[in-house]
Amino acid sequence: MGPRARGPRRTDLRQRRGDPYAGVPGRRLFVGVPLPDDAAAAIAGIVDDVRAQPLPIGARDVRWVRLDGLHLTLRFLGPTSEEQIGATEAAVVSVARAVDGPIELELAGSGTFPPGGRPRTIWIGVAGDTDGLGRLGQGTEDALVAAGWPPDPRPFRPHLTLARSDGIPVGPLVAERLASAMAGTTIRCTIDTIGLFESVTGGGPARYVPIVLERLGTTPSDATPVYHQTTPDPP
Repeated sequence: MGPRARGPRRTDLRQRRGDPYAGVPGRRLFVGVPLPDDAAAAIAGIVDDVRAQPLPIGARDVRWVRLDGLHLTLRFLGPTSEEQIGATEAAVVSVARAVDGPIELELAGSGTFPPGGRPRTIWIGVAGDTDGLGRLGQGTEDALVAAGWPPDPRPFRPHLTLARSDGIPVGPLVAERLASAMAGTTIRCTIDTIGLFESVTGGGPARYVPIVLERLGTTPSDATPVYHQTTPDPP
C-alpha cells in the first residue's frame, strides 16, 4: 500500500486564493482607523440581514470579515520584521499628533473591486469629510516613507471592506444584496483614533490586534497611557 496522500497545506491554500504573502516571515501589519462602536453595530446589523438570506444550493459563501474589528485601512504594510516595528509605531503616533482632531464621516452605498463581473472584494462606501480622511491617508504615507517604507504605488481609495469573494460565482449575488440593504442608508461616524494593527490569520477570519493606538489631535503633554493588547484573543 503506497503512502497516504496529504491534503493541501494551509500555506498552499492561501497561495491558491491569491495571497502573495503566504509563507513570507514577519508580522502582517497595517495602519487603519477603527470604527466607533455605534457605527460598527449598525454595519453588523446590515451584514446579519444579508447573511440571513439563503444562497443557491451548493454555493460557497463569500469570506466575511470579522465584525469585531471593523476599520478603514490607510496603508497595508504586509509582513514586517521586528526591527521595523519601532519606527513604524513612531510614524503612526506622529501622524495622530499632526492633525487637528476627529474626522466626521458617513458610510453609504456599496460596491465591488473590480466592479461588475465576479468581484474579489465587496465594500461599503465612505462619504462626509473625505478630504480630511485623504489628508490623514497622505500624512500616513509621508510618515511611513520617512520611516523607511517604500511609497505605496496604489492610490488611496477609502472604503470599508466587508467581504472577499475571490471571484466565486455567488459574489455578484451577495454584492447585489448588500447594495439593496444599503440603499437609502447613511451611517454617521466620528473617526478619532489611528492605529498600527497586526492581522493574525488562522482559525477563521483574520483577527486585528492593535500594536499602538493614538487619538487624533493628541500631543505629548495630553496623551495618556493606554493598555494595548499585543496578543490575539483565543479562538
